[in-house]
Amino acid sequence: MTLYFLRRALGALVVVLVLTAVVYATFYIAPGDPARLACGPRCNPEQIRQVREQLALGDPVYVQYWHFLQGIVAGHDYSTGTGVLHCDAPCFGLSYQNDQQVTDLLVQRLPATASLAAGAMVVWLLLGTGTGLLSALRRGGATERALTWLTLAGTATPVFVSGLGLLMLFCAYLEWLPFPSYVPLTDDPEQWAWNMLLPWAALGLLESAKYARLTRSSMLETLAEDHIRTFRAYGVSERALIGRHALRGALAPVIALSAADFGSMFGNAVVTEMMFGLPGIGQLLVTATRTIDLPVVVAVVTVTGAAVVVANIVADVLYTVADRRVALR
Repeated sequence: MTLYFLRRALGALVVVLVLTAVVYATFYIAPGDPARLACGPRCNPEQIRQVREQLALGDPVYVQYWHFLQGIVAGHDYSTGTGVLHCDAPCFGLSYQNDQQVTDLLVQRLPATASLAAGAMVVWLLLGTGTGLLSALRRGGATERALTWLTLAGTATPVFVSGLGLLMLFCAYLEWLPFPSYVPLTDDPEQWAWNMLLPWAALGLLESAKYARLTRSSMLETLAEDHIRTFRAYGVSERALIGRHALRGALAPVIALSAADFGSMFGNAVVTEMMFGLPGIGQLLVTATRTIDLPVVVAVVTVTGAAVVVANIVADVLYTVADRRVALR
């Protein structure tokens, strides 16, 4: 187990390093002038030259990339109009818009995205696995056909369509819920939950269709295995057969995929955050892209990519825990 974790950690470190190199090359070495973007459209050539010196853009590319990595690991000092500002690690630089540390911007937006991802994961696991299990156990009947059509409709419905429908139904027509306005969990847990219900439902419904299909196919494969047929031949009751033996093997890929999807939600929930006005990382990325705020864009892409890498490691571990037949190699 220890050796497995060491190998995966080393592989993850290599992947993250490659990711940072690609991201840095894409945004800082590609055609364009970061000094002009950082200074703004009204800067004269002398001001652009000063910004280029402050950002050390005259250094070789490998030196600039080394400073970028050094800032992430140990922090970095940046020259500003008011003096020298020390950025604590992990440091992705200063925003071109307000000289604020990009790390602080990420920390401010992280709770909203984490809340959305965690709540949506609960929705898609409960609804998706429940629908998939019921469809597998009612195979060939009217229930399975109805659930199959529902999952297909859920897969084909974009999140902005389902989100708009939920807003119109529960906020405008029925008036059961207020229009979502993000409230931090630490300020008012009850209002936080009420205002997050619709975003959780919109994103969770979209993902639940995928999990319903996965659970159904995995459950049918598990029920067709030899050891399940042996248990059934020995007279084990159907409830015990499913609950003690089939369910664990069938849910192993679901658990693994949910961990990976949770990591990817930090970058894939942009539409949901924009629709419901959630001040998350996705909304921060859209705003930074519009204003060409390169440090913020680089930081968001790097952090979300690293989250996906870590989530995949967690998914592999959970898969082996859920299904002991899978060996750690």
